[in-house]
Amino acid sequence: MNYAIEVEGLTKSYGGNAVLKGISFAVARGEVFALLGVNGAGKTTALECIEGLRRHDEGDIAVHGRMGIQLQSTSLPGHIKPLEAVKLFAKWNKAKIDDAQLRALGIFEFTKTQYVNMSTGQKRRLHLALALLGNPDVVFLDEPTAGLDVEGRVALHELIRKLKQQGKTIVMASHDMAEVESLCDRIAILKDGGIVFVGAAEQLSAKIGGRYTIHIKTGQGEERFDSDNISETMLGLLEDYKQKAIAVLDIKISRGTLEEHFIDIARGDEK
Repeated sequence: MNYAIEVEGLTKSYGGNAVLKGISFAVARGEVFALLGVNGAGKTTALECIEGLRRHDEGDIAVHGRMGIQLQSTSLPGHIKPLEAVKLFAKWNKAKIDDAQLRALGIFEFTKTQYVNMSTGQKRRLHLALALLGNPDVVFLDEPTAGLDVEGRVALHELIRKLKQQGKTIVMASHDMAEVESLCDRIAILKDGGIVFVGAAEQLSAKIGGRYTIHIKTGQGEERFDSDNISETMLGLLEDYKQKAIAVLDIKISRGTLEEHFIDIARGDEK
């Protein structure tokens, strides 16, 4: 396997608080990989150690290629404008400016706005544009769509897919499970300083088992039922309604989401 990132036995503590307890994983070149976990699980610490922004205690980290980094929390001088920042960072990195990429991120829509007056979404777009300067091989995105509106999220997702098509490796931390499902090849879940799952979203669903939500509407109102065995549950419900002479007006069945499965594992409730 041709890896872009290799992490082996990574540990990090703050005083007596062990945040990362020997985590190990690898990310293939051209892969979109998500690092997930509840707040405080160590996602940002792990990313910052891999990026070289935070010193780790023990373990080996190898990143093969040039990095582009979008931090979860960052700031620029309040008076600077978007294109000024882009030109400055391009000069520092001896990089060419890709106008098409800036246009895809909507940077030209607020070029005259000073950083201090930008919305959260506009700042996220600008930070990502700066991370992509220099044509990086590996891109780190920490909560990339936080603060973005629907249009901005769609544009960013399309850009991530385009970067993948170009062979870029993307590592992201996100709380948006729909985003993870639609974009990522594999995911890793952090819990109590360790990795409790690594694999595709489909593998996670298989690990946890089926999960269905059944909404039944009758003349007496609506009821919701959760089930891991859709056939058995539906047969029992319909027989019960028949015996009670209750007319069923509508039935809706939805599959459990990755978010529900993630919460089970992250909280240690897996079956």
